[in-house]
Amino acid sequence: QVQLVESGGGSVQAEGSLRLSCAAFGYSISDYCVGWFRQAPGKEREGVAAIANLGTTSYADSVKGRFTLSQDNAKNTLYLQMNSLKPEDTATYYCAAHPRFMTAIQCLSAMQKLVTYSGQGTQVTVSS
Repeated sequence: QVQLVESGGGSVQAEGSLRLSCAAFGYSISDYCVGWFRQAPGKEREGVAAIANLGTTSYADSVKGRFTLSQDNAKNTLYLQMNSLKPEDTATYYCAAHPRFMTAIQCLSAMQKLVTYSGQGTQVTVSS
């Protein structure tokens, strides 16, 4: 049984930083597509960042240069370092996984549209 457990959300002022963690159980994050999507009230789901099985990454234009994805394969944990946060980054962030071999760009698209597994979400609130 696959379980993705997020942590690290919270409230921060604009230009602050947060690091989200996603511990995976029953799923090897180094084998397939994993990443993050976010959902804000009244807005469409947005794929934020993704990493493919070869370790390549892809980011949404809205977070490029501010967010960094990394993984610790020994801990089977995915991280999303979020810097220079903006109020428009406020959303619930979900860790997600799609057990397919694909490119990082395809993986990011999967975060946006179709994922097989996702966690319960962690709230990120950025105040101005």
